[in-house]
Amino acid sequence: MSLELDDRQRAMLQEMGVRVWLPDVALTQPVAAESLPSSLPAPAPSVTAPTVTRREASATPADQAQAAPTAEVAVAPAPGEPLVLEDMGWETLARTAAACQACGLCAGRKHSTLCAPDTAVQSDWLVVGDPPDEDEDRLAHPFAEQAGVLLDAMLKAVGASRTGSGRLGVHVSNVVKCRPPPGRLPQPAELAQCAQYLQREVALVQPKVILAMGRFAVQWLLQEHPQEAALPLDKQRGPVYRYRGVPVVVTYHPKVLLRSGANKAKAWADLCLAMDVLDAGNS
Repeated sequence: MSLELDDRQRAMLQEMGVRVWLPDVALTQPVAAESLPSSLPAPAPSVTAPTVTRREASATPADQAQAAPTAEVAVAPAPGEPLVLEDMGWETLARTAAACQACGLCAGRKHSTLCAPDTAVQSDWLVVGDPPDEDEDRLAHPFAEQAGVLLDAMLKAVGASRTGSGRLGVHVSNVVKCRPPPGRLPQPAELAQCAQYLQREVALVQPKVILAMGRFAVQWLLQEHPQEAALPLDKQRGPVYRYRGVPVVVTYHPKVLLRSGANKAKAWADLCLAMDVLDAGNS
């Protein structure tokens, strides 16, 4: 089978540094200069494990071209390296988490679950759940599948949603961004390392209340209350705690509520408490 290339295609391959060998075929006709581009763009640098966000998936070419000159450079923290996240915006923070190898949890992930929101807005609600499960890891966002459906229904009952802003806005996150390797739980050092991403999320979201859902989320968010952090979750419910100055309300993870519907009434009471916190803060 012979490969048919016209003169312009061969000339462009030569410009790109690609040599094409064909038996008994020579490039004999010069190509007019005006038919070739003056220069070819350099290949784009590769990005390790990019995070796919809703904004990136729906962006038009014009949007991408406008954002390109101000794009921040993501880093890939190596094992043991300190994380420097203070000045990062959402897109760079998400890409950094996607490539992060700062602790052993990266060995178990397919995707990071730190997601840049469609629009960078302040949200009064921050919902923090346990480490990602298989569904969250596969879909690259927190509170996926049936647990996410139930959480969205709970939030809708108080007039809030993941797509809202201000009093009605909710940002969701995991206490760590990578699914732990099968058969083991996150270690304290790993929770502490990954918590720097959560701290940056808090700074960007500026929530008025944090809803802590699940054992590991509560354990970390109650670190300023060590005595209560060691109690069972049923004993932790009720009081309003603080995490870096933000009120924290403890409740059940939606996966627990799916298994035990009897706790749904308690979860509703916790949501009402969170709304009382918001009302008190806005009065």
